[in-house]
Amino acid sequence: MKERILVTGGAGYVGSVCVANLKDRDYQVLVYDNLSTGHRASVPEGVMLEVADLAESERLSGVMSSFQPDFVMHFAASALLGESMSKPLDYYANNVTNGHNLLRIMVEHDVKSLVFSSTCAIYGEPERIPMTESDPRRPMNPYGRSKLAFEHLLEDCDAAYGLKSVCLRYFNAAGAEAGLGEDHSPETHLIPNVLKTALGLREKLVVFGDDYPTPDGTCVRDYVHIADIADAHEKALDVLRRRTSEKINLGNGTGFSVLDVIKTAEKVAGKAIPYRVSARREGDPAVLVASADKAGKVLGWRPAYASLGSIIESAWKWHVEHPDGYRS
Repeated sequence: MKERILVTGGAGYVGSVCVANLKDRDYQVLVYDNLSTGHRASVPEGVMLEVADLAESERLSGVMSSFQPDFVMHFAASALLGESMSKPLDYYANNVTNGHNLLRIMVEHDVKSLVFSSTCAIYGEPERIPMTESDPRRPMNPYGRSKLAFEHLLEDCDAAYGLKSVCLRYFNAAGAEAGLGEDHSPETHLIPNVLKTALGLREKLVVFGDDYPTPDGTCVRDYVHIADIADAHEKALDVLRRRTSEKINLGNGTGFSVLDVIKTAEKVAGKAIPYRVSARREGDPAVLVASADKAGKVLGWRPAYASLGSIIESAWKWHVEHPDGYRS
């Protein structure tokens, strides 16, 4: 009998790729998404879609009762760092209050296995590079603080109810896979904005700060291909089958600056990409690079797309084929 997985936010960027991967690996999947930032077109054919919000307790409880999932993968969240600074109440409502509602209904229906889409933003400014799971957690913005609050809630639910969880802390999801790519409005992520500029959809890229304590003065980040992230989510199910909880970084262990990304994208696209330098964004750490040692030991996971070039090539192909995103 196929194992059943309820995927919240499964019509979003990372969620949709994880859903496609689970479908290909013969799980029975139901996507629960309000489509506020997700896309109906990104849900693979043959996968059930419930268009609803996590705040709708009766709808969610009904789905939990009828579908009876073995696992929940929780992607649904507000995830724009800058926006979280101006709308903290919205971020806590969606990322904590709605998450609490999900956990409450899971406990009511005796569903006690969850994979959580967490973030490196919970760490804040790192004390050392690469960053490990035991490093201090001092988030610099409401987005990171709301994600960390939910991790704390998961710890308490484990102690009280035996609800096991695997928190996967991403370091900059990127790339495209199986006809699924990045389509946000507004788009705040670097790689799609670089590629949109290469396509002439943006006049000029904005680089936020060139005075950081890094080799070229621009922020350094660790990019992880979404296909690798999807693979890690499927591997996390084995941890839950063993009835244990874990917190695990997902990263390449290699950092690339904003200018590195621009130069690599220029090679992939075969054209110059114009940019201008603006002031730093509030809440942006200079360097975020992960140690993926624990992911290797606990999940048996290693990124298959380790080079920046391979990540950008996959994204470039998708944006060329989908210049207007899923509306193309």
